[in-house]
Amino acid sequence: MTPRPEQVGLPEGITTLLFDLDGVITRTAVVHAAAWKEMFDAYLATQDDQPPFDPRVDYDKYVDGKPRYDGVRSFLASRGLSLPDGDPSDGPDAATVCGLGNRKNELVGAIIERDGVEAYPGSIKYIDAAKAAGLRLAVVSSSANCRAILKSCDLIDEFEEIMDGVVAAERKIKGKPAPDTFIAAAEALDAGIEQSVVFEDALAGVEAGRAGGFGYVVGVNRVGQAEALKEHGADIVVDDLEELIS
Repeated sequence: MTPRPEQVGLPEGITTLLFDLDGVITRTAVVHAAAWKEMFDAYLATQDDQPPFDPRVDYDKYVDGKPRYDGVRSFLASRGLSLPDGDPSDGPDAATVCGLGNRKNELVGAIIERDGVEAYPGSIKYIDAAKAAGLRLAVVSSSANCRAILKSCDLIDEFEEIMDGVVAAERKIKGKPAPDTFIAAAEALDAGIEQSVVFEDALAGVEAGRAGGFGYVVGVNRVGQAEALKEHGADIVVDDLEELIS
């Protein structure tokens, strides 16, 4: 089947779509922001004169879209704080970068198990339209919970490739804002970079799409940062993916 990207608002020659998960397909960005806040606020309470984590400003600027441990380092550095890296096997109470990151992951898992996960209706419609147009689909997420989230939304079988935080760590692939995970997903589908589109709601994600030289970068504006998404590399910004369907 000849791909018809124009049916889903994309340039001619596109064959492959690379979707971020949280905030693009599912309403899990708020779950991650809440988990980051709970984890960081508990740690900051042990430090002198540190205001709480801001789930909007600090989340968007320092942790959104990045691999978990990179997010910990980035936020701590913004407050003039540092911790030893530790080891990924560190327990969630360890005073290390990995310990804090593992605590955050533990909190995310608990919230998902308790409350479940909802996919954006417009994103589901877009995925269906993209498949009908003969395009190939992959998920590229920094989350270690990616597969569990997709399963909870009955979307696990909609994608030919899943490049998540677990796979990236196992293969030692650099996370966003580096373009490496997107490149690896495109390669897994035998797609050229110029034939592939990146869909991202995070500034680090659109930056990765632009740095990788992808054929098109779609910014998804869920939190009122349309201009920032454009400045970081988005070719187009939409509030919902359904807007792209012709």
